[in-house]
Amino acid sequence: MNTFQIRWKNRFMEKSLRYATILLLLSFTTLRAQSPYVSDVWVSDPGNGKYKNPILYADYSDPDVCRAGGDYYMTSSSFNCTPGLQILHSKDMVNWQIVGAAIPYALEPQTAPERPRHGNHVWAPSIRYHNNTFYIFWGDPDYGIYMTKTADPAGRWSEPVLVKAGKGLIDATPLWDDDGRVYLVHAYAGSRAGLKSVLAVCELNAGATEAIAESRIIFDGHEGNETIEGPKFYKYNGLYYIFAPAGGVATGWQLVLRSDSPYGPYEYKIVLAQGKSDVNGPHQGAWADTETGEDWFFHFQDVGAYGRIVHLQPMKWVNGWPVIGEDQDGDGCGEPVHTYRKPNVKKNYPICTPEESDEFDKNILGLQWQWHANFNPKWIFTDAANSRIKLYSYPVVPEYKSLWDVPNLLLQKTPAPSFTATMKMTFRPTAKYKGERTGLVVMGLDYGALIIENTDRGLALSQVECKDADKGNGEIVKAETVLGDATVYLRVSFDKQAKCIFSYSTDDKKYTTFGSPFQAREGKWIGAKVGTFCTRPDMIINDGGWAEVDWFRIAK
Repeated sequence: MNTFQIRWKNRFMEKSLRYATILLLLSFTTLRAQSPYVSDVWVSDPGNGKYKNPILYADYSDPDVCRAGGDYYMTSSSFNCTPGLQILHSKDMVNWQIVGAAIPYALEPQTAPERPRHGNHVWAPSIRYHNNTFYIFWGDPDYGIYMTKTADPAGRWSEPVLVKAGKGLIDATPLWDDDGRVYLVHAYAGSRAGLKSVLAVCELNAGATEAIAESRIIFDGHEGNETIEGPKFYKYNGLYYIFAPAGGVATGWQLVLRSDSPYGPYEYKIVLAQGKSDVNGPHQGAWADTETGEDWFFHFQDVGAYGRIVHLQPMKWVNGWPVIGEDQDGDGCGEPVHTYRKPNVKKNYPICTPEESDEFDKNILGLQWQWHANFNPKWIFTDAANSRIKLYSYPVVPEYKSLWDVPNLLLQKTPAPSFTATMKMTFRPTAKYKGERTGLVVMGLDYGALIIENTDRGLALSQVECKDADKGNGEIVKAETVLGDATVYLRVSFDKQAKCIFSYSTDDKKYTTFGSPFQAREGKWIGAKVGTFCTRPDMIINDGGWAEVDWFRIAK
């Protein structure tokens, strides 16, 4: 057992009681509502046998999908957010629900106090189903390639294992070959490895828990396919295929490599590009088939503040190469479709979408929520008896400059190009202390928020903006007023350009626009997120106040 595995094991054992709370939050099977959730703001399935892209207008970055019988499972990059590696399930590739998370409570251990490590940790995972077991591999750019597995993707996943240590090792996918050997393809992060735009393959042991050979570079994309990354490994009709994007996140294309050996040499072909469509950079995703023999491809599109949203494309094999999307000119390179017939999966399934609104009336936190760092159970009480959550004020780090430094941000992905998020909140700070804060935040490299703070004048409501929060800048107050009541309704409305208008109400009937319009901006490798928090100055010790959130609702 190497040092990294020992660190994981020690943390897993020593903190098991501490994490009982979050494990309970994920034990939703017998508690969650039976009827599927359907969004008010984005539904890909109109119910007429077709679907529209994107199938998920939310930041499921670097998606990967596997099929187990008639079930499909998706995971995606989660970076610094926990629960990490959210698991989505579908029966038809179009309608999806969140069913769990492979990393429910903590990422690689870090020194207390907790703080976000923006853009780090979980990069470009792959999910595979082999011998009745589900596997997820991912790269942590600072430590190496990890793996976790389970028999039930909606249940508990195993303690992560460091399969291959090394800075800059990312974007890993395994391949179980016909002779029982196991191979792993991966990329390199230039920021850590000092090299990018190449792909490498190594061999793993039979249990896929440890690399047993050094990596060998098998493809160089520096000349014509720069920034090749995110490889996915497949075997089809006796040949080895690596699906890999190149050309950059917002401007690239989908490349496929082909060889009769896992170590190459590989020939290649561009099989999907933007062409005349308005879908920029269509690439990096997953090939999935149906039990009826159809082939489909998932990829993302980078849309700025909203992050990397998920599209589904038809796929077919022509002369030993996949063609993805619609190939209007017959050159073997397809373009993205906007609408298409749904996959043939033998029957029609109910329309459903990932959850967004939360009434907080269950003993669990909705699976759409993520914290911005390693979870600490002292942050929250899911008070189902009173249909609310209580967020306890938590001390900010001593070097605090803005909400960019706060780990206990409770956030969810933006779910559509335009929507409104409203929450009912009651703030109960400790009377003798000043500076405790809560509110509604749109978080990214820039952030905007409605902040309630305990001041000498009582509870003050302010609308703030922080530009370039990642560079250490502080907040600017755009508007301020004193609240007459501890209970208030906070709202933010997004238009199709991600411009945000904040407003508030004291009765949930008449809303007053407050402050200035705010232009949402993406975070570090993730889309903007919306949610809440509760903090107190670091000099307040022993105990503090809390914020009670009765509900959080996403609507048109």
